[in-house]
Amino acid sequence: MRWIAIAWGLALLAGLVGVGVFVSGILNTVGAVAPSKTFASGESVSVPLDPADKPVVYLASESQVHYMCRIDGGPGQAKLARTSGTERVTVNGTQWQLILVVNAPAKGDYQFTCTTQEPANARFGVGRDFASATGGLVGGVAALLVIPGLGVLGAVIVTIMVVTRRSSHRKRLAAGG
Repeated sequence: MRWIAIAWGLALLAGLVGVGVFVSGILNTVGAVAPSKTFASGESVSVPLDPADKPVVYLASESQVHYMCRIDGGPGQAKLARTSGTERVTVNGTQWQLILVVNAPAKGDYQFTCTTQEPANARFGVGRDFASATGGLVGGVAALLVIPGLGVLGAVIVTIMVVTRRSSHRKRLAAGG
């Protein structure tokens, strides 16, 4: 019985580890997507970009605003393109909406300036596209399924082995006695 209890205890521990890795994957994905540099309307900010990260511009505003953004600098002529998606990410109570995709030709420092027509307290931020940061989420989901699954499979195998050995031992005792 002790081996069965140990096996199922380890299966429970594997389940907890799987949930922990899953939660960590979600938090890492949100952290990777969230704007790393934020700035107010009219401010200019220098942001290091890597095209492999699929950089985007996010907007946080309590009301609908009309905006205009510009990108300068860097090792090549970067461009901003509007996106039709409605991707949103919430970080520390602030909801960010993806508004522009950054087409940067090479890795380097780029200068961003965004302005709004209305006097609003809109904030802009440069982050990553959600699709480029889903590795942590996919790994977390895999861990949620695989780690507890292996723990339960191991516990089932140990349980079957212990029950089978005890049964055969009892049969041998009964036949000999």
